[in-house]
Amino acid sequence: MSAPSPGSDPESLARVARAALAYVADGMILGLGTGRAAEAFIQALGERVRGGLRVSGVPTSNRSSELAKKLGIEVRSLEEVERLDVAFDGADEVTPELWLTKGLGGALLRERVVASEADRFIVLVTPEKMVDKLGSRTPIPIEVVPFAVPSVTRRLRKAGGAPVVRKKADGFPYFTDNGNAILDTAFGPIDDPAALDATLRRIPGLVDHGIFLGMASLVIVADDRGVREVRRP
Repeated sequence: MSAPSPGSDPESLARVARAALAYVADGMILGLGTGRAAEAFIQALGERVRGGLRVSGVPTSNRSSELAKKLGIEVRSLEEVERLDVAFDGADEVTPELWLTKGLGGALLRERVVASEADRFIVLVTPEKMVDKLGSRTPIPIEVVPFAVPSVTRRLRKAGGAPVVRKKADGFPYFTDNGNAILDTAFGPIDDPAALDATLRRIPGLVDHGIFLGMASLVIVADDRGVREVRRP
């Protein structure tokens, strides 16, 4: 798994989480993301729920589901809801166009599904995540059916990537909640994310990747100086 991003201190994460609560209203069904910013939001949401707020959430990972249940937040599945009001999640990179890199937390596929089911997708980050181009500070996580890892690895190299199988701290391969492997693939700064997105989606055995284009409605950025909102140009 990846190490926490430098600069994502707990105080800034708590600040961005509290700011996001302004977009939550009683009775809403929420998407609950995965990762440090998302967990900070779930913690803040749990405090509101203990104070009487009535909401439910569809988590994007087993870890987020367990945290939400522990905090008294009603957890639901996509089978139980027709639509989500707002999905809240973090990101590993955000460009001025609000294009995202996601997946260092290992839940990119479920995060995309949940975000696509929401009327609004709000992203919570700290300033170091803001970049001019995707691929500038992190590799692109790519979720792959285990059987296809050798084939996908070769094809990613042909596409200009440098894939590395993600491993756990014990040295064994990491698997997502869906039972898939992740290839963290460095492309360097990406000039045309849409073209790369199309290339990746043509690779057999590749389940999903961490490039999220045109999905974020709003990005909330927080640091020790305050909070600001970034909207799509």
